[in-house]
Amino acid sequence: MSENSIQSGVTLPDEKKPWVVAVTELIDTPGASEELQVTWPAPAELAVPLLGVEKGSAMQVDVRLDSVHEGILVSGTVDGTLTGQCSRCLDPISQAVTIDIQELFQFEFDPMVDEDEQHMVEHGFVNVEPIMRDALVSSLPFQPTCSPDCEGLCDQCGVRLEEAGPDHYHEQLDPRWAALANFVSGDETEETSSDNS
Repeated sequence: MSENSIQSGVTLPDEKKPWVVAVTELIDTPGASEELQVTWPAPAELAVPLLGVEKGSAMQVDVRLDSVHEGILVSGTVDGTLTGQCSRCLDPISQAVTIDIQELFQFEFDPMVDEDEQHMVEHGFVNVEPIMRDALVSSLPFQPTCSPDCEGLCDQCGVRLEEAGPDHYHEQLDPRWAALANFVSGDETEETSSDNS
């Protein structure tokens, strides 16, 4: 199947508005369904602070649109590439991600349901971006790691703990005694200077 393929009944969106699909031929035909397989550019701000999908990068969309009495049911998967930084060792991260989406786009507004929880068929179109965004961003970890067993960096010298070995150690001085240690080292310096003179 070609990179952008679609069965009859569904119109590809305007290139300036990907993620918006015309479903006019599915309206008022319960039981009818169509499949959509396209590659769309990732929208902006599809991320959490340390990890996300780069704006404009290719995302493979493979969804099925089913006409039901209440509206158009959109279900399927979206594939993309996550890039970012490990929260422990600061190494770059690049990994594939697959998001499952399923949402009913309603023909009529339901006053018994919160408006923010409803997605509508508007003027014969459905906008897949919000449901994809919600599914993806809510699945991203706020503290991503390059691997589950990443030990991170030494908080004293910055070396990777995995490479430092088990003998890596820094003497920990109680901060309450730090000023006294400086005072003592200062006295020793003065004594050394006196002896030299």
